[in-house]
Amino acid sequence: MTSHASSIRDSLNRRFGETLAVDDNLAGLDELTRLAGRRVQRRYTERPVDPELLRLLCACALSAPSKSDLQQADIVIVNKTDQGTIADLIPDQPFIRTAPAFLVFLANGRRLAEISKMRGKPFPNDHLDQFFNAAVDSGIVLASFIRAADAVGLGTCPISVIRDHSAKVSEMLGLPQRVIPVAGMCVGWPSEAGHISARLSLSSTVHDGKYDEGDLAARIEAYDRRRVAIHPYKPRDPAHWGEVPFYSWSEDKARQYGVPQRADFGAFVRKKGFNLD
Repeated sequence: MTSHASSIRDSLNRRFGETLAVDDNLAGLDELTRLAGRRVQRRYTERPVDPELLRLLCACALSAPSKSDLQQADIVIVNKTDQGTIADLIPDQPFIRTAPAFLVFLANGRRLAEISKMRGKPFPNDHLDQFFNAAVDSGIVLASFIRAADAVGLGTCPISVIRDHSAKVSEMLGLPQRVIPVAGMCVGWPSEAGHISARLSLSSTVHDGKYDEGDLAARIEAYDRRRVAIHPYKPRDPAHWGEVPFYSWSEDKARQYGVPQRADFGAFVRKKGFNLD
Protein backbone atom coordinates (compact mmCIF):
# COMPACT_ATOMS: atom_id res chain seq x y z
CA MET A 1 0.00 0.00 0.00
CA THR A 2 1.39 3.41 -1.00
CA SER A 3 1.98 5.70 1.96
CA HIS A 4 0.72 9.27 2.09
CA ALA A 5 4.30 10.55 2.09
CA SER A 6 5.14 8.53 -1.02
CA SER A 7 2.01 9.76 -2.80
CA ILE A 8 2.90 13.37 -1.97
CA ARG A 9 6.45 12.93 -3.26
CA ASP A 10 5.19 11.32 -6.48
CA SER A 11 2.55 14.00 -7.10
CA LEU A 12 4.93 16.90 -6.46
CA ASN A 13 7.66 15.34 -8.55
CA ARG A 14 5.21 15.09 -11.43
CA ARG A 15 4.03 18.65 -10.87
CA PHE A 16 7.36 20.42 -10.27
CA GLY A 17 10.00 18.01 -11.58
CA GLU A 18 11.63 17.89 -8.17
CA THR A 19 11.71 15.29 -5.41
CA LEU A 20 10.85 16.91 -2.09
CA ALA A 21 11.54 15.53 1.35
CA VAL A 22 8.36 14.42 3.12
CA ASP A 23 8.51 13.20 6.71
CA ASP A 24 6.40 10.04 7.05
CA ASN A 25 5.43 11.12 10.57
CA LEU A 26 4.32 14.63 9.62
CA ALA A 27 0.82 15.52 10.83
CA GLY A 28 -1.84 16.16 8.20
CA LEU A 29 -0.38 13.98 5.46
CA ASP A 30 -3.86 13.01 4.24
CA GLU A 31 -4.71 16.67 3.58
CA LEU A 32 -1.32 17.31 1.95
CA THR A 33 -1.93 14.29 -0.29
CA ARG A 34 -5.12 15.88 -1.59
CA LEU A 35 -3.43 19.26 -2.10
CA ALA A 36 -0.38 17.81 -3.85
CA GLY A 37 -2.50 15.59 -6.10
CA ARG A 38 -5.08 18.26 -6.95
CA ARG A 39 -6.69 17.77 -10.37
CA VAL A 40 -9.08 20.00 -12.31
CA GLN A 41 -12.26 18.07 -13.13
CA ARG A 42 -14.32 19.00 -16.19
CA ARG A 43 -16.26 15.77 -16.69
CA TYR A 44 -18.87 14.58 -14.23
CA THR A 45 -21.29 11.76 -13.65
CA GLU A 46 -25.03 12.47 -13.72
CA ARG A 47 -25.21 12.08 -9.95
CA PRO A 48 -26.60 15.32 -8.49
CA VAL A 49 -24.87 17.27 -5.75
CA ASP A 50 -27.09 17.43 -2.67
CA PRO A 51 -28.06 21.07 -1.99
CA GLU A 52 -27.34 20.57 1.71
CA LEU A 53 -23.83 19.37 0.86
CA LEU A 54 -23.28 22.44 -1.32
CA ARG A 55 -24.42 24.66 1.54
CA LEU A 56 -22.07 22.85 3.92
CA LEU A 57 -19.13 23.34 1.54
CA CYS A 58 -19.99 27.02 1.14
CA ALA A 59 -20.01 27.39 4.93
CA CYS A 60 -16.61 25.71 5.15
CA ALA A 61 -15.25 27.94 2.37
CA LEU A 62 -16.56 31.08 4.05
CA SER A 63 -14.74 30.01 7.21
CA ALA A 64 -11.51 31.02 5.44
CA PRO A 65 -9.40 34.00 6.60
CA SER A 66 -10.81 37.41 5.73
CA LYS A 67 -8.84 40.65 5.56
CA SER A 68 -9.40 42.48 8.88
CA ASP A 69 -12.56 40.36 9.37
CA LEU A 70 -14.27 42.53 6.74
CA GLN A 71 -15.96 39.48 5.14
CA GLN A 72 -16.15 40.82 1.59
CA ALA A 73 -16.82 37.57 -0.29
CA ASP A 74 -20.17 36.02 -1.26
CA ILE A 75 -21.21 32.91 -3.19
CA VAL A 76 -24.20 32.46 -5.52
CA ILE A 77 -25.43 28.90 -6.07
CA VAL A 78 -26.71 29.40 -9.60
CA ASN A 79 -30.06 27.95 -10.66
CA LYS A 80 -30.20 25.65 -13.68
CA THR A 81 -31.81 28.22 -15.96
CA ASP A 82 -29.09 30.78 -15.33
CA GLN A 83 -26.42 28.09 -15.52
CA GLY A 84 -27.66 27.29 -19.03
CA THR A 85 -27.60 30.97 -19.95
CA ILE A 86 -24.00 31.29 -18.72
CA ALA A 87 -23.11 28.18 -20.72
CA ASP A 88 -24.62 29.82 -23.83
CA LEU A 89 -22.28 32.79 -23.28
CA ILE A 90 -19.23 30.49 -23.15
CA PRO A 91 -19.84 27.81 -25.81
CA ASP A 92 -16.22 26.63 -25.91
CA GLN A 93 -16.54 25.32 -22.34
CA PRO A 94 -19.42 22.82 -22.61
CA PHE A 95 -18.72 21.38 -19.15
CA ILE A 96 -20.38 24.49 -17.68
CA ARG A 97 -23.71 23.21 -19.00
CA THR A 98 -23.20 19.60 -17.92
CA ALA A 99 -21.87 20.29 -14.41
CA PRO A 100 -24.38 19.14 -11.77
CA ALA A 101 -23.86 22.44 -9.92
CA PHE A 102 -22.47 25.85 -10.78
CA LEU A 103 -21.41 28.58 -8.37
CA VAL A 104 -20.29 32.18 -8.81
CA PHE A 105 -17.88 33.73 -6.32
CA LEU A 106 -18.34 37.44 -5.69
CA ALA A 107 -16.25 40.34 -4.44
CA ASN A 108 -18.54 42.35 -2.18
CA GLY A 109 -17.50 45.94 -1.51
CA ARG A 110 -21.07 46.97 -0.75
CA ARG A 111 -21.62 45.79 2.83
CA LEU A 112 -18.75 47.78 4.28
CA ALA A 113 -19.90 51.01 2.63
CA GLU A 114 -23.48 50.38 3.77
CA ILE A 115 -22.33 49.62 7.33
CA SER A 116 -20.48 52.94 7.38
CA LYS A 117 -23.74 54.69 6.49
CA MET A 118 -25.68 52.70 9.10
CA ARG A 119 -23.21 53.70 11.81
CA GLY A 120 -22.93 57.31 10.64
CA LYS A 121 -19.23 57.03 9.88
CA PRO A 122 -17.21 58.42 6.97
CA PHE A 123 -15.85 56.05 4.33
CA PRO A 124 -12.48 57.58 3.36
CA ASN A 125 -10.95 54.30 2.16
CA ASP A 126 -12.97 54.20 -1.04
CA HIS A 127 -10.04 53.50 -3.37
CA LEU A 128 -8.20 50.67 -5.11
CA ASP A 129 -7.30 48.88 -1.88
CA GLN A 130 -10.96 48.33 -1.01
CA PHE A 131 -11.57 46.63 -4.36
CA PHE A 132 -8.36 44.64 -3.97
CA ASN A 133 -9.35 43.44 -0.48
CA ALA A 134 -12.77 42.27 -1.69
CA ALA A 135 -11.31 40.49 -4.73
CA VAL A 136 -8.63 38.75 -2.65
CA ASP A 137 -11.20 37.68 -0.04
CA SER A 138 -13.26 36.15 -2.85
CA GLY A 139 -10.22 34.33 -4.21
CA ILE A 140 -9.39 32.90 -0.78
CA VAL A 141 -12.98 31.67 -0.38
CA LEU A 142 -12.87 30.12 -3.86
CA ALA A 143 -9.65 28.25 -3.04
CA SER A 144 -11.12 27.09 0.27
CA PHE A 145 -14.22 25.79 -1.51
CA ILE A 146 -11.99 23.73 -3.81
CA ARG A 147 -10.23 22.29 -0.78
CA ALA A 148 -13.55 21.42 0.89
CA ALA A 149 -14.95 19.87 -2.30
CA ASP A 150 -11.82 17.77 -2.76
CA ALA A 151 -12.15 16.50 0.80
CA VAL A 152 -15.57 14.94 0.09
CA GLY A 153 -14.62 13.59 -3.33
CA LEU A 154 -16.23 16.22 -5.54
CA GLY A 155 -14.49 17.62 -8.61
CA THR A 156 -14.29 21.31 -9.43
CA CYS A 157 -13.22 23.61 -12.25
CA PRO A 158 -12.92 27.38 -11.72
CA ILE A 159 -14.26 29.51 -14.60
CA SER A 160 -12.60 32.93 -14.81
CA VAL A 161 -13.97 33.57 -18.29
CA ILE A 162 -17.31 34.65 -16.81
CA ARG A 163 -15.55 38.02 -16.43
CA ASP A 164 -15.73 38.29 -20.21
CA HIS A 165 -19.46 38.73 -19.57
CA SER A 166 -19.39 40.54 -16.23
CA ALA A 167 -22.24 42.93 -16.98
CA LYS A 168 -24.57 40.18 -18.24
CA VAL A 169 -23.73 37.86 -15.34
CA SER A 170 -24.20 40.70 -12.84
CA GLU A 171 -27.63 41.55 -14.26
CA MET A 172 -28.65 37.90 -14.37
CA LEU A 173 -27.69 37.31 -10.74
CA GLY A 174 -29.13 40.63 -9.52
CA LEU A 175 -25.80 41.94 -8.26
CA PRO A 176 -26.10 45.45 -6.78
CA GLN A 177 -23.51 48.22 -6.92
CA ARG A 178 -20.10 47.33 -5.49
CA VAL A 179 -20.69 43.58 -5.97
CA ILE A 180 -18.98 41.89 -8.92
CA PRO A 181 -18.41 38.33 -10.17
CA VAL A 182 -14.84 37.10 -9.72
CA ALA A 183 -15.12 33.54 -11.05
CA GLY A 184 -17.54 30.71 -11.64
CA MET A 185 -17.11 27.13 -10.44
CA CYS A 186 -18.28 23.85 -11.94
CA VAL A 187 -18.98 21.24 -9.26
CA GLY A 188 -19.79 17.55 -9.65
CA TRP A 189 -18.82 13.97 -8.99
CA PRO A 190 -15.87 13.19 -11.31
CA SER A 191 -16.37 10.66 -14.07
CA GLU A 192 -12.61 10.21 -14.60
CA ALA A 193 -9.39 10.62 -12.66
CA GLY A 194 -8.10 13.70 -14.45
CA HIS A 195 -4.40 14.56 -14.58
CA ILE A 196 -1.86 16.45 -12.51
CA SER A 197 -0.89 19.70 -14.24
CA ALA A 198 2.83 20.36 -14.30
CA ARG A 199 3.82 23.70 -12.81
CA LEU A 200 6.82 25.97 -13.16
CA SER A 201 9.80 24.75 -11.17
CA LEU A 202 10.01 25.80 -7.54
CA SER A 203 13.29 27.53 -8.39
CA SER A 204 11.20 29.85 -10.58
CA THR A 205 8.45 30.61 -8.08
CA VAL A 206 9.84 30.16 -4.55
CA HIS A 207 12.43 32.81 -3.68
CA ASP A 208 14.82 32.67 -0.73
CA GLY A 209 15.24 36.09 0.83
CA LYS A 210 15.00 38.14 -2.37
CA TYR A 211 13.30 37.78 -5.71
CA ASP A 212 15.59 36.01 -8.18
CA GLU A 213 14.29 34.81 -11.56
CA GLY A 214 17.72 33.50 -12.59
CA ASP A 215 18.06 32.60 -16.26
CA LEU A 216 14.38 33.05 -17.03
CA ALA A 217 14.60 31.89 -20.66
CA ALA A 218 16.39 28.68 -19.67
CA ARG A 219 13.93 27.95 -16.88
CA ILE A 220 10.93 28.50 -19.17
CA GLU A 221 12.48 26.28 -21.84
CA ALA A 222 13.07 23.50 -19.31
CA TYR A 223 9.50 23.79 -18.05
CA ASP A 224 8.09 23.78 -21.58
CA ARG A 225 9.95 20.53 -22.36
CA ARG A 226 8.85 18.87 -19.12
CA ARG A 227 5.24 19.93 -19.50
CA VAL A 228 4.90 18.81 -23.11
CA ALA A 229 6.26 15.39 -22.14
CA ILE A 230 3.53 15.04 -19.52
CA HIS A 231 0.50 16.64 -21.17
CA PRO A 232 0.89 18.31 -24.58
CA TYR A 233 -1.01 21.46 -25.47
CA LYS A 234 -3.40 21.76 -28.37
CA PRO A 235 -2.20 24.74 -30.49
CA ARG A 236 -4.22 27.89 -29.90
CA ASP A 237 -5.69 29.56 -33.01
CA PRO A 238 -3.19 28.27 -35.61
CA ALA A 239 -5.14 30.07 -38.35
CA HIS A 240 -4.08 33.37 -36.75
CA TRP A 241 -0.67 32.50 -35.30
CA GLY A 242 0.54 29.84 -37.73
CA GLU A 243 2.33 26.58 -36.94
CA VAL A 244 5.48 26.12 -34.85
CA PRO A 245 7.63 22.97 -34.64
CA PHE A 246 7.43 22.89 -30.84
CA TYR A 247 4.19 24.04 -29.25
CA SER A 248 4.62 24.72 -25.55
CA TRP A 249 3.14 26.36 -22.47
CA SER A 250 5.02 29.60 -23.09
CA GLU A 251 3.93 29.69 -26.74
CA ASP A 252 0.34 29.09 -25.67
CA LYS A 253 0.37 31.82 -23.00
CA ALA A 254 2.06 34.29 -25.35
CA ARG A 255 -0.71 33.63 -27.88
CA GLN A 256 -3.42 33.89 -25.23
CA TYR A 257 -2.17 37.29 -24.09
CA GLY A 258 -1.30 38.37 -27.61
CA VAL A 259 -4.91 39.39 -28.17
CA PRO A 260 -6.94 41.90 -26.10
CA GLN A 261 -8.84 40.42 -23.17
CA ARG A 262 -11.34 42.20 -20.92
CA ALA A 263 -10.07 45.64 -21.85
CA ASP A 264 -13.40 47.00 -20.60
CA PHE A 265 -13.22 45.29 -17.20
CA GLY A 266 -11.89 48.38 -15.41
CA ALA A 267 -14.73 50.45 -16.83
CA PHE A 268 -17.22 47.79 -15.66
CA VAL A 269 -15.78 47.75 -12.14
CA ARG A 270 -15.94 51.56 -11.94
CA LYS A 271 -19.51 51.54 -13.25
CA LYS A 272 -20.39 49.11 -10.46
CA GLY A 273 -19.27 51.74 -7.95
CA PHE A 274 -15.69 50.81 -7.13
CA ASN A 275 -13.08 53.60 -7.11
CA LEU A 276 -9.84 52.21 -8.56
CA ASP A 277 -7.66 55.27 -7.91
